[in-house]
Amino acid sequence: MTATSATQQNSKQAADKTAIRPFHVNVPEAELTELRRRINATKWPERETVSDASQGVQLATMQALGLYWATDYDWRKIEAQLHALPQFMTEIDGLDIHFIHVRSKHENALPLTNPTAHGGNASDAFHLVIPSMPGYGYSGKPTTTGWDVPHIARAWVVLMKRLGYTKFVAQGGDWGAVVVDMMGVLAPPELLGIHTNMPGIFPADIDGAAFSGAAAPSGLSADEKLAYDRLQFVYQKGIAYGFQMGLRPQTLYGIVDSPVGLAAYFLDHDARSYELIARVFDGQSEGLTRDDILDNITITWLTNTALSGARLYWETFGKLGYFNAKGVSIPVAVSVFPDELYPAPRSWAERAYPKLIHYNKLDKGGHFAAWEQPQLLSEEIRVGFRSLRN
Repeated sequence: MTATSATQQNSKQAADKTAIRPFHVNVPEAELTELRRRINATKWPERETVSDASQGVQLATMQALGLYWATDYDWRKIEAQLHALPQFMTEIDGLDIHFIHVRSKHENALPLTNPTAHGGNASDAFHLVIPSMPGYGYSGKPTTTGWDVPHIARAWVVLMKRLGYTKFVAQGGDWGAVVVDMMGVLAPPELLGIHTNMPGIFPADIDGAAFSGAAAPSGLSADEKLAYDRLQFVYQKGIAYGFQMGLRPQTLYGIVDSPVGLAAYFLDHDARSYELIARVFDGQSEGLTRDDILDNITITWLTNTALSGARLYWETFGKLGYFNAKGVSIPVAVSVFPDELYPAPRSWAERAYPKLIHYNKLDKGGHFAAWEQPQLLSEEIRVGFRSLRN
């Protein structure tokens, strides 16, 4: 092989790796039949010995979920919705990254990664790039260590630049909030600002005290004291799953083998989200439907990503932190939903984000605001980024 032909082949291989490839979801019927069989074969435990959720996800909730999942739930509905969205794959650092890319019809739309909905007016329009994190959904599963939050933050910048965007903004909640915080720490020149609905705002000493179980420090305002108490509850009572996945994710074979086990694990995220979901399966109307909840769980089951997703906690545990201030220097917009893990006080938001361009408290909504209250969050994103458009 000549040097010229070898160079051409290497160039072609590199181009193939960075190519943007169309992607479609097509689940064989046999996999859905097997899912229903496993649900119906669930070995149920006895009922909890308390009348509340203090021992975990309650038996009545799980049996109602299992019955609906095995009989009336229709995966093909969400599959059809996914088919209607332009989905793609591209390789970044050796791993396939799945994303949805919806370009606005408005020429001057602002590129947004990790968004929830289209802008309402032409002046608020966004081009949407919605990636699946490594190990989650239809993205590839890391086979080595190292795909931590900073790596994901860098990958999202690579993705946006690969799509041709020279300026963009980013939004996140839950893990996405930690990722956009880290994007803000890295501060690539293309990133104009971030929006978060789970802001990392706790000063290091406050975060450490809450984790240790210490009494609230003196001198806190009423808003700060409330945030401290809620965070301490999360650390002590609310994120048992986070400790398990952060320390020993590979041990969770049961949630890979049992659909009901996986569903129960997902429902037990935080007390306020669980209360909402439990009411849904008790027949009450909420921001989410039974199908919304089961769509999320079923995607994880069908892609077998329970453990590959759990390893992100292992990559992060004891290293970066989740709720603490991280040193973000770029413009930040913050939306505070009342049933989030903690209501972020403005005082700490201003300290954590010196370039705070938007702060607003909402009347309803919880930790999964993009899922539960998409209209409210969409409006917050529009307003939050409005000052960055020029």
